[in-house]
Amino acid sequence: MRSIGWAGAALLVASGAQSALALDVGARVENFALLDQHGRAHELHYLSDARAVAVMAHSARCPQAAADVKRFERAAGTYADRGVAFLLLNSEGRADPRVVGDVSLPVLLDETGIIGASLGFAAAGETLLVDTQGWRLAHRGGEDLAAALDALLAGEAVPPGGAVAGGCALQNGHGPAGAVTYVDDIAPLLAENCVTCHRDGGIGPWAMKNYAVVRGFAPMIREVVRTRRMPPWHADPRYGHFANDRSLSAEQTRMLVRWAEAGAPRGEGADPLATREGDWPEWQMGAPDLVIDIPPYDVPATGVVDYQYPTVKNPLKKDVWVRGSEILPGDRAALHHVITSWVLPAPKGGDPRRRPRGGLGGYVPGMTVEPNPDDTGVLLPAGATLVFQMHYTPYGKAATDRSKFGLYLYDKPPKHKLSSAVLMNTRIRIPAHAKAHSDTAERTFGRDVLVYDLLPHAHYRGKASEFRAFYPNGDEEVLLSVPNYDFNWQTTYVLERPKVLPAGTRVVHRTWWDNSAQNPANPDPNVDVPW
Repeated sequence: MRSIGWAGAALLVASGAQSALALDVGARVENFALLDQHGRAHELHYLSDARAVAVMAHSARCPQAAADVKRFERAAGTYADRGVAFLLLNSEGRADPRVVGDVSLPVLLDETGIIGASLGFAAAGETLLVDTQGWRLAHRGGEDLAAALDALLAGEAVPPGGAVAGGCALQNGHGPAGAVTYVDDIAPLLAENCVTCHRDGGIGPWAMKNYAVVRGFAPMIREVVRTRRMPPWHADPRYGHFANDRSLSAEQTRMLVRWAEAGAPRGEGADPLATREGDWPEWQMGAPDLVIDIPPYDVPATGVVDYQYPTVKNPLKKDVWVRGSEILPGDRAALHHVITSWVLPAPKGGDPRRRPRGGLGGYVPGMTVEPNPDDTGVLLPAGATLVFQMHYTPYGKAATDRSKFGLYLYDKPPKHKLSSAVLMNTRIRIPAHAKAHSDTAERTFGRDVLVYDLLPHAHYRGKASEFRAFYPNGDEEVLLSVPNYDFNWQTTYVLERPKVLPAGTRVVHRTWWDNSAQNPANPDPNVDVPW
């Protein structure tokens, strides 16, 4: 069973110790995104509606930490109604939120150490004050934060910061820089994790062909890694293990960022990407047993295209069992997603809204195509009509999409029928300007089921998502948490091991939406949004 939920700092090259960024008062504080101790996502530049952001270095091992946190929490209470956001940053390389302790404010877990290093944090209790009007560092200090805040909010000159009293030297996870080069380290990492999309004919906006190209994009690589836009994997690592996990390890992330900050050194030897011979078959699963041409569609250069629903009559004259399917996009730049289903004619005199129907898979950018799990299949009846939900996004150039649909069939019926359980709530209403409105959909299973994957789904205002199982014995478990949902990546999270849910298990899917002006994808924050 599959479960679906709807609902300017100068770069420096350091010799010896770690590479870092020079971040002096007046320098631009670059954007970053991290999870906090509760699994919530935070992005610095999202806080543009605040007048200022205060960030304090946090350490779980420092004896002074408790006093520093209390002081910071008191300041947060004092300035709560004056437009100041307060964050703590733990860069000790420990992703376990239990190291944080009893802290009321968000503690951002910088397990790689790259953010703490770029901010220049040296001691626990050190505090930065960021002016959101231009994202400039206004102050670096410790217990003198209040004076700096008062001056900034009054539009006066911010006094210089003083040393941190009793602060422990930080031991962040950034580690020694070492000698990281493109030839020895970066090219193999990119070949393993990135080139499958960033290649000629791939969905990436540029191809990682050689050192010259990659070096030119090194600052962008650093930026998208810091903000967690790449790689496109949005699951909280604390919950579940997934076979299609696209995330980078902490060491891989550190290596990429250190390399970019060091000026993207090439190293000696042949260029691994320039000499790489990629084998990119037309169909990821090999030649299909049946190929169906989806009716072409002329995509305009600009504007918004409503979902299109072309249909094709099933050419097969007998019922067949499908072991897998694949969409071959005609124009990858224009085609955002495809959902494929089948429907039979309504019985004579029957309600046409209750016609027999079923799903056959689909396409989203970056998806990995795999056959259905062993011994499972989907029935495609003879006489059915195939329906394709096509979502097109104009990209400045008129194009004609000619996508194809490939089917892979069983020679004999499989042992088990594969089905999708859709958790859907049609009564949602997202209030105007709400930053984190949530609602749920749920289902209780009357028999044992085996879950293979989970697919959260929302649109432009989608912010976060969670699947939680409540078992008959009273236990509960988070099956999947997606703290930073991205509509551009409709990821199906494939469980490393299928999960047995015993009869009586209730699965609750919760979605959070951001209907505020802070959400750059929001078409209109001034309206209440229904289903």
